[in-house]
Parts: sequence; C-alpha cells; structure tokens
Amino acid sequence: MKINHTIFKAYDIRGIVGKELNNDIMYSIGIVFGQQVLEKKIKTCVIGRDGRKSGELFSKYFSDGLRFVGIDVIDIGVVPTPVVYYATHYFDTGTGVVVTGSHNPADYNGLKLMLAGETLWGDSILKIQSDLTNLHHQDKNLKFEKVGRKKQVDFFSHYEKAIIDSVNLKRPLKIGIDAGNGVAGPASKSLFKKLGCEVFDLYCDIDGEFPNHHPDPAEPSNLSDLIDLVINNKLDLGLAFDGDGDRLGVVTNSGQIIWPDRQLMLHAKEVLDSKPGSKIIFDVKCSRHVPQWISQHGGEPLMWKTGHSLIKAKLREINAPLAGEMSGHLFFNDRWPGFDDALYAGARLLEILSREKQPSKLLESLPESISTPELKLLCNKISHFDLVERLKSEGYFPSSTECNQIDGIRVEYIDGFGLARPSNTTPLVVLRFEAKDHVALAKIQEEFRKSLLSIDKSLELPF
Repeated sequence: MKINHTIFKAYDIRGIVGKELNNDIMYSIGIVFGQQVLEKKIKTCVIGRDGRKSGELFSKYFSDGLRFVGIDVIDIGVVPTPVVYYATHYFDTGTGVVVTGSHNPADYNGLKLMLAGETLWGDSILKIQSDLTNLHHQDKNLKFEKVGRKKQVDFFSHYEKAIIDSVNLKRPLKIGIDAGNGVAGPASKSLFKKLGCEVFDLYCDIDGEFPNHHPDPAEPSNLSDLIDLVINNKLDLGLAFDGDGDRLGVVTNSGQIIWPDRQLMLHAKEVLDSKPGSKIIFDVKCSRHVPQWISQHGGEPLMWKTGHSLIKAKLREINAPLAGEMSGHLFFNDRWPGFDDALYAGARLLEILSREKQPSKLLESLPESISTPELKLLCNKISHFDLVERLKSEGYFPSSTECNQIDGIRVEYIDGFGLARPSNTTPLVVLRFEAKDHVALAKIQEEFRKSLLSIDKSLELPF
C-alpha cells in the first residue's frame, strides 16, 4: 500500500478520496492510533462522521483497525464534530475520531483525532505518520490479545439535552440558519427549535457534494443567501455553520457580518461578569479591539498562536473560561467542556441576544475598525516559512510600537496592526491589516510592502 505523506497536516489528516485516502489507509491509521490509545491504557474510542459519501466506509475501516488492536468502539454515526468531542467527555474516555473533510471540497475527507483529552496536532500527527510507516515494515500477521467490540449509539439527543440544560433564552427569537448542506443542518434545526426559536432554514439537508455553496462561513460570498433570508423575512439574525459544525458565522438583520473576533468580545463580557479577572484567549489574527475590550471588562487578554488545536491546548493548560480565533472556532470552558462548538456558541449567543429588544443593534454596536480579509501571498523563490523568518529579523517598521513574534510577526501601531504568518496547512503567507482609517491602513501596508519586497522583489503582493 502506497502512502501519500502529504495527507499529514498540522492539525489533522486529510486528502483527496481515492487518490490520497482509501479504505486500506483508514484501516492502517486505525491500527496505529489504536496502539497509541493502548499505550495510554485507554480501552474505548468514540467515532463519528460528517455527511460525505466516503464517510461511512472510512468510519467502518478505521473502526476495524481500532478493534483489531483491542479497542472498543462507540460509533455515534453522522454528527457534527463537537458532538464527538462531547461524547468523549460524556463516556469519560477523552478519546475519539471524527471522519470529516470539514470545509474542504467535496472530494476530500480526513480525520480529527483526540487522545486522552488532547486534540492531536503537530508532532502528534507526525507520530501517526511515523508509526504508519513502521507498521508496513512489521509482520503483517500482527496478533493482539482480543478484538475490540463495537456498538452503535444514538447519541445526539444527549448532547442536545446538555445544551438545552445549559442555556436559557429569555424570549423566542426569529433566526435564519444556513448549514451549507453540511452535517450541522439537521442538528442545528432541531436544537434551536427546541430552544424556542422560530427557525428559517437554508441548505440544512446533508449533501456531501455541497450543491448550493461551499460550507465555509469565513468567506463572505457564502453568507449572501443567508443575508437575503434574514432581511427578506425580517428575522432577528442569521447563523451559518461550516461543513462539520465547529465554526460559526453570524449576520445581523441589516446584513452586516459579525466576524468571530467581535463575537468573542460579546461572549467575553458575559463570561467576565461571572468570572471577573479571568484570562481570555484570542489568536494573532483577531482585532486589536479584542484585548482592549477584555481589559475594559475586567479580564486579562492573552494573545496566542492561530490554530484550533493550539488554542484548545492553551485553554486547557491555563484553565481559561473562554477562547476564540478569527476563523470562527469558539471554546467555552465555563459551562461547557472547553472544546470548539459552533452549535453551543450559537446557543450562547442567542441567550445573550434574547435579553435585548433589538438583538442586531447590540451586535452592530461592538467595536470594529477598517480591516482587510485574510490576504494570501504565494511564494515562489523563497519558502513561506523562510520569508516570515527573514521578515522578523530584517523587516523595518519605523512607526510601529511593538512587534509580537509568537506566531509569525504581528506589528502593532498606535492606530492599527499588520500581520504576516506562515500558513500551517498550505504553502503561503497569510497577511491581515487593520487600522482606524484608510490613511493609517495605507501607511501600515506601505511599511510591510517595502519590507517584503526588500527580501524578495519578485513577490506579487495581494495588497
């Protein structure tokens, strides 16, 4: 069996079905992951999957690999990713796998892995890769003491009840939902109706081909249908979910997109009201308003590296009650077990907004500045990692006040910031700029432009 080692990414395992991932590879990864589970003296693993067509067989073969080494499998079927996370907590195993391609194109699939309460990333993913290579150099007739058992569990109702018990809406809200034909569609419709909302839904039937639009709420064009739905039906707001239900998009009744860093501000105030002085974690791509807001409301802001696995690990390390990143992953660790969960985040948002006569007015009042979306810089003559390292050491930013190098380089100014960081998932540099006005934005971008071109004049800058 030939293994394409490009499937091993920074935060997960993923690739093109049939070309890079197949049933045999899933079975083999199940074996090596199962061996790691045994090393932790854990006996049970939860497995679930999204709605992609390859998911059912991939789940079966991965489960067979786990069972081959003696791991018992609890299969909870087609569910959003956070339902699997919650199940690992509910069954007290801390160990699970989600067969999901997340928001990637329809011909992709992949794996998100949890072991003993930790989401695997970085070196842990590389260990899976190394163990998989070693497996194929071992005796093909490996023997283990026993074959693990497998049971099917209809688990979503337990997860849904836990959210309903945790969240209290003061009044019913009229909301729109767009799941982009991802796995969060039926789950979100059921949950929010049971919370008392009047739900207007778009693309909530699961279809792994994603025929209407790509299930990625970070892309504004994917929110246009939801915006029309909210405005045309005079709804209070709209919620959008990514392909596997761990990232949330929000739009107001006027069609304004409330990006995740602004969502995080609203949640931070709520959490800090009950847990004053707490540390709130945000990633380097978030607005400069986030740390200011957290401090103003009695919290301690902590900027951290981008990546849902990295944010989750930091939250666990310092036991922070809340964390979030610009991509839409929000982590609640006050009334919830501390994993990224778009359905729960949506419920908590509605809990806050249900106290307001004009919910969208509260959302639109949150601080914001002029900013760019994520800009992607392709590198041809120099690697994206080397470019950012040289920018750290050679970049000249004369009007800056601070340079933060925790993840790439984030250059702070009195009136904004500029960010350049190497992507951990694709070979490019991600850039983002924010400023109080267009004049300040142009000044910041010009300093970055000069510094980048001084390193490589051939760069085609996206700004």
